[in-house]
Amino acid sequence: MLHLTDIQLQDNKVFLSMLNHVLSVDGFYFSTTYDLTHTLQRLANTSPEFQEMSLLERADPRFVWNGHLLREFAAQPEIHRFATPVMHGFITMHSCSINGKCFDWLLVSRRSCFRAGVRYYVRGIDSEGHAANFVETEQIVHYKGSKASFVQTRGSIPFFWSQRPNLKYKPKPQISKSVNHMDGFQRHFDSQIISYGKQMIVNLVNQKGSEKPLEQTFAKMVNSMANGMVRYVAFDFHKECSRMRWDRLQILMDQLAEQQDEFSYFLVDSDGKIVTQQEGIFRSNCMDCLDRTNVIQSLLARRSLQAQLQRLGVLHVGQRIEEQADFEKIYKNAWADNANACAKQYAGTGALKTDYTRTGKRTQWGLIMDGWNSLIRYYKNNFSDGFRQDAIDLFLGNYSVDEVEPASPLHVKKDWKFLALPIIMVVAFSMCIICLLMAGDTWTETLAYVLFWGSASFGTFAIILYNGKDFVDAPKLVQKEKMD
Repeated sequence: MLHLTDIQLQDNKVFLSMLNHVLSVDGFYFSTTYDLTHTLQRLANTSPEFQEMSLLERADPRFVWNGHLLREFAAQPEIHRFATPVMHGFITMHSCSINGKCFDWLLVSRRSCFRAGVRYYVRGIDSEGHAANFVETEQIVHYKGSKASFVQTRGSIPFFWSQRPNLKYKPKPQISKSVNHMDGFQRHFDSQIISYGKQMIVNLVNQKGSEKPLEQTFAKMVNSMANGMVRYVAFDFHKECSRMRWDRLQILMDQLAEQQDEFSYFLVDSDGKIVTQQEGIFRSNCMDCLDRTNVIQSLLARRSLQAQLQRLGVLHVGQRIEEQADFEKIYKNAWADNANACAKQYAGTGALKTDYTRTGKRTQWGLIMDGWNSLIRYYKNNFSDGFRQDAIDLFLGNYSVDEVEPASPLHVKKDWKFLALPIIMVVAFSMCIICLLMAGDTWTETLAYVLFWGSASFGTFAIILYNGKDFVDAPKLVQKEKMD
């Protein structure tokens, strides 16, 4: 540390705070005996040679968040046993009982470390086909030695688009016009088909307003790709469920039922014999792949679990999970907790619509909490997400600190208007209030002062809003605009 300049010492403190920030976020998991990065089905279809590999060698690189930190270990096979892959996401395990039959129920969500980041700064895909906020969620049942699982994925709409924060509550999405979308789109689904088989896309974005072009482009690209392994369904979640009509989600479930029966689920008996394999996967998305997506995934998972528990003999013929009050409470709370974990890691706050996931109905208190979380998201997305994005890029090795550089990219000189305009706006607004409270000799004089200072504050606010991108907290270490 003695050889560092004063500026480098200051930068070092910032870099350390970034690493501490990443590690302070809940949801890091590891195991020294079990491979958390693979699904039950992937593990069951491996060779004896694979089983003999160390956890580091056999781990799915998509879900190893400390891969950059372990790079020197990876180059030395003799010390692999000391390297433990760390997964980021959510895990919950419950010992449950239905009809006096005890079984273990698990929910595992694995966040991809490829194109990782925060809500508005990481959207769409990169040139390799990696989607933003990609999460693999696996639901597992253990009963008398038999194991069953059902896997789903979520991920950003897989072409090149962005939605940079600009002080507006909901920035307008921008679809890139300078790149070939089909290359990345094709790569994304080629890798998904290799990993999971058939793809059923469930697109939940609005089919009007600013989200409409994204839905239209997605549908057009699926048709252009003309791959029989990829199917597409669009469901305008907000329109269909407006005015508390949450029962209309059954329309989508009925639409997907035949496809879900065809995909089936993974089941291995107590002797280790594979009974059924999951032949395809539901890839759900909304804009953030958080709130709407989690609601739909929980419904699809419940339908699969119903079939699994009946086949394993836990549920009697004609019995439904919804009728098992104790387990239903565990199930709903676990999926709501999963939603909150994924939302905090990507958007910075808990998920929206979790009252429906927890209770099966929308409540007034749930709407109030959604409003509060939306306000917190607005603040974080505009004024702290640049730091969060830099922290993730530093942790994952997307940016490497170079001691030779006299100064890091952290030192970005702000334009004069960054400080001047907010000060002018606050002063003008304060003078407007003072003029209202301390009236002049005549009402016309007071009105003139109020109009002058009111116009000054409103005009300054309009200028700030127009130049919104200059006032938000943007990433400094990796230029996301250039990457996109």
